[in-house]
Amino acid sequence: MSKPFSSEWPVPVSVAPDKLAEIQAEFAREWLRIAESAQHGLLEPPADRRFASKAWAANTPLLMTAHTYLLSARALNQMVDAVQVSESVRNRLRFAVMQWIEAVSPSNFMTTNPDVQQALIESNGQSLRKGVQNLFEDMQKGRLSQSDESRFELGKNIAVTPGAVVYQNALMQLIQYAPATGKVHKIPLVLVPPCINKFYILDLQPENSFVRHAVEQGFTVFLVSWRNPAAADDDGIDTATWADYLQHGVLQALDVACAISRQKQVNALGFCVGGTLLASALALAHAQGKDPVGALTLLTTLLDFEETGVLDVFVDECHAQARERQLGAGGLMSARELGTTFSFLRPSELVWNYVVGNYMKGEAPPAFDLLYWNADGTNLPGPFFAWYFRNTYLENNLKVPGRVKVDGYPLDLSALTMPVYIYGSRDDHIVPWHAAYATSNILRGPMRFVLGASGHIAGVINPPAKKRRCYWAHEAPSPHADMPGDPESWLAAADEHAGSWWPDWTNWLASHSGAMQRAPAKPGNTRYPPLEQAPGSYVAVRA
Repeated sequence: MSKPFSSEWPVPVSVAPDKLAEIQAEFAREWLRIAESAQHGLLEPPADRRFASKAWAANTPLLMTAHTYLLSARALNQMVDAVQVSESVRNRLRFAVMQWIEAVSPSNFMTTNPDVQQALIESNGQSLRKGVQNLFEDMQKGRLSQSDESRFELGKNIAVTPGAVVYQNALMQLIQYAPATGKVHKIPLVLVPPCINKFYILDLQPENSFVRHAVEQGFTVFLVSWRNPAAADDDGIDTATWADYLQHGVLQALDVACAISRQKQVNALGFCVGGTLLASALALAHAQGKDPVGALTLLTTLLDFEETGVLDVFVDECHAQARERQLGAGGLMSARELGTTFSFLRPSELVWNYVVGNYMKGEAPPAFDLLYWNADGTNLPGPFFAWYFRNTYLENNLKVPGRVKVDGYPLDLSALTMPVYIYGSRDDHIVPWHAAYATSNILRGPMRFVLGASGHIAGVINPPAKKRRCYWAHEAPSPHADMPGDPESWLAAADEHAGSWWPDWTNWLASHSGAMQRAPAKPGNTRYPPLEQAPGSYVAVRA
């Protein structure tokens, strides 16, 4: 069912008088406690990293300001919870209030942040000079710096797994990675990353590279590197559609990998939007009478868009129509707009933290490969984005057999019966793990669901050597019919395992990858010779 127009706005917003009185009384009691503690010199810093330093503890008036701010924020959130509106309106109110609360934190202003004042005094004003310089540099870049980008260079110390581009077209380059073992599994693996980011989230530095790990486990790995279309491009890339990405992106990559490996089928992995593209492409292939993939892996992927977490606040018919008018016939959805949207899903961590550090304290952000990647966004063709927004987030059409047609072929995800490994991250705010689990109600093959700790990216990029985090899983894969309908029931019966889920996945994949054989001596073949060394040229284009 399509989500409604924004005609719910404006709506009368009211709180039951008894509930409002309860919130007011709690606020008054806590305010008196804070004031009395401050008066007697007993006010402790709050349990909030923004106000935890010695400078805050030593400045009672500003410390009291911090406590008052947090108390006010709590009261506002309580009012949002109590307001008598529909749940969709409540979620939008909660998001708007969260943005306002994070923006007005006393830590964000020089006059109310003793840390900033101390840095200004101790540096004889140099922190302010450097902060203004950082601000001007970011204004020239058009975005907020979250990492020391001077410390990273593609192909030098990031995205360095050896390989070669063996195919390219207007949408993508296909990389084949060099083997790291004398023998490899017979059936290769094709990775389909999201097209809204660069692929090298899967190939950061050697110690946390998912690609390198897979290669070292004896798999021949191919990877799709999506093109980053630019406003100056004049080849029509800005009119590319969802169907183009399925036919000429995913399915073409699978065909080339089959041809190079001389296999009728390959195994394939999709990450985030890449998983949605991959599953859709396989449904299209099935409708065309083809079966190119033997075993499927989906990492933090939505196929059922009923529960989309905080992103739901952006989804309604008016927004969809606006995007279709703006982009439906051509043009680009800019990386800057996409990046800003995702940053403001977690503004305290990804926006205001850097405003304070970079501009008010004059600090340089630390070198962090994940945040370097996060800032290296991609533009999207407008028709692709408009179709994706309406048919997934708004109308949730993909999960309904036959509702979506691509080039005249009806898509039926329930026709996919190959073994599938489904991964979700427990603290994922972009693909809530319940939504990732919902894939088990759509696909029909034997499946293994694994739930990892942490969030959308950190949960996925969790190399075993770090010995961090944990994951939950059942002992063995289950037939589709035996998967619990309720994700919490699945979790209650799952075992917790320390460390990375990567070894669990490689063991599962190995069981579906055939016998070991001699590793290929060189990438590609006569029909698909190497074109350039990995990471290729498409990934180097910045938005």
